[in-house]
Amino acid sequence: MVKTALVIDDNANNLLLEKDMLEVAGFEVFIAENATKGISLAREKRPGIIIMDMRLPDMRGSEAAKVLLQYPETRDIPVVFVTASVLAEGIEEIRTIPNAVFISKPINTRTFAKEVTQFLK
Repeated sequence: MVKTALVIDDNANNLLLEKDMLEVAGFEVFIAENATKGISLAREKRPGIIIMDMRLPDMRGSEAAKVLLQYPETRDIPVVFVTASVLAEGIEEIRTIPNAVFISKPINTRTFAKEVTQFLK
């Protein structure tokens, strides 16, 4: 079975780095530069996991995750937030979202794919 991931990040460098690391680890990877495109792709492709930046140009990652919870086809997909802004309120915000965890930036390129894989269902 092919592992699939959707990476949502408005920073092109982060997007490509995360995509490359996941592909090397055997994932089929879809990418989106904003939350709106990410939500649409998630509904269409139904990835095994979503890796999402918290700060996106059109809405916060947490808001996008809450939108995904409204759809039967995406509500059970785990979401890994990759964010540099891990303040107490941000951690609490993530904890209120079912199936959501976070990895802080800068990511460890040696362990990133392994960390993501542990959250797959």
